[in-house]
Amino acid sequence: MLENLYRQYAKLSPFELKDQLIAIASSDAERLMLNAGRGNPNFLAMLPRLAFLSLGEFAMLEAERSYAYLDSGFGGLPEHDGIVQRFDSYAAGHAGAAGIKFIRSATSYVKDQLGLNQDEFLFELTNAFLGCTYPTPPRMLPHTEEIVKAYLAQEMFGTAPPAGDFSVFATEGGTAAMAYIFQTLNANGLVGHGDKIGIGTPIFSPYLEIPVLAEFGLDVVDIRLDQGDNWQFPLTEIEKLRDPKVKIFCLVNPSNPPSTKMSDAALEQLAQFIKTERPDLFIVTDDVYGTFADDFVSVFAKCARNTLCVYSFSKFFGATGWRLGAIALHDDNAFDAALAAQPEDQKQRLDARYISLSTKPREIRFIDRLVADSRAVALNHTAGLSTPQQLQMALFALNGLMDRDHRYKDAAKRLIRQRHQTLYRNMGIVVPHRANDVNYYTLIDLQDLAGVLHGLAFKTWFMNSDLGTSFLFRLAQETGVVLLPGNGFEVVDTSARVSLANLTESEYASIGRFSRQILDEYFQDYKSTNAKDVAAATV
Repeated sequence: MLENLYRQYAKLSPFELKDQLIAIASSDAERLMLNAGRGNPNFLAMLPRLAFLSLGEFAMLEAERSYAYLDSGFGGLPEHDGIVQRFDSYAAGHAGAAGIKFIRSATSYVKDQLGLNQDEFLFELTNAFLGCTYPTPPRMLPHTEEIVKAYLAQEMFGTAPPAGDFSVFATEGGTAAMAYIFQTLNANGLVGHGDKIGIGTPIFSPYLEIPVLAEFGLDVVDIRLDQGDNWQFPLTEIEKLRDPKVKIFCLVNPSNPPSTKMSDAALEQLAQFIKTERPDLFIVTDDVYGTFADDFVSVFAKCARNTLCVYSFSKFFGATGWRLGAIALHDDNAFDAALAAQPEDQKQRLDARYISLSTKPREIRFIDRLVADSRAVALNHTAGLSTPQQLQMALFALNGLMDRDHRYKDAAKRLIRQRHQTLYRNMGIVVPHRANDVNYYTLIDLQDLAGVLHGLAFKTWFMNSDLGTSFLFRLAQETGVVLLPGNGFEVVDTSARVSLANLTESEYASIGRFSRQILDEYFQDYKSTNAKDVAAATV
């Protein structure tokens, strides 16, 4: 019955299948459901949120100054001149508030470390909180962009300096960034029907589902990570990108769901391949989990000219509900070069698309076309992420920049890694931490676990019986635990993805015990149906 139920939903995205599992797991009202199927963290950054609230109170006082003589509820636009002095006066009355201390430190930081004007910075942030003006420019507020650039440079480039300047587009989370990128690539004729897309698998399932939609019609080429090499790309897989029909390569780094960063050797190998074999290849790297890795370096740093970097503040700062993402692109890039090299008829078609934005539409950069296309071009002048969201993004970025001792980052990494150890310890096995492990997620390799716990014969029987297809439903039905299927992320081995971010350590201990319990039950089924073979194996 469970096998038939699973197959009924087999074509669903793992995130849609999750809803079916939740319904089963929550059917017993007296049992606690443990949903480790989603990556929403149960921790968040306090200090930049306190700063948001403190700045908000100051911003309201600034607005009140304009119409203080009216008893009408009216507020006005803040005044630029003297805003830092007025904030200092306000701060003097709230000297012990953590949010105020943060803003004062941030005001000093942007002047000393980023070379920004303090009055312009504070004026931008105050207006941003009030949300009383359109985002100007629409791609990103200027001081906020400089702050986010500095943060991305710190987190994505390791010890190496950026390879030239780059620009940032603030988006409604990393998911909006993905949608905008595919949309603009298609609209500008850079990828289209019949082209191929290389996808680093296993991967976050929308990267598998978007390219094959009718409007894009791309053929997917798996660029498969090697589980036996701690989920790294072997050269034989990278060489699939030599095919000139492969226009773009998409990857998540650190990976989702294996949760392993690309090694230094793998990064160098990819960079050399791109340089010598495919200097025209487009790369999109989704680096949302990079801040949980040790000594992280992005493909955006190693293949600077070819790479669009997608980053989201959602996981590291516990801000999935804020919808804060960014697309970064170096000023010297393969996307703009490809636009410049298009045939005249294609350029004329695109001239007509963007003529309302510029008298020289061919000079509009790819990253600015992303902005325009996000609002059907005609509404480009009112595009852009809301200014309160951009304010919170700037404060998150400043929190990362000013945390010189990495206290928040180290605590976040310790938290998820300890949960990882607890999960596996309660299955009865020890999994050592390897150099490139990140552990935001983990893949429970059910067939390997079956072999470790109960021997090779049981592992073979488990695989041949295709029992992984029912494991998740049985786990949900009997124990109330919800995990996602690995095959929904293009994982070859029978596996289950566990998020290590959204539950407590004791709950991960329960998930470990329950997973072991279900496998033990399958082992009893195996022994009862293979009694002769089991007896012979024990003689």
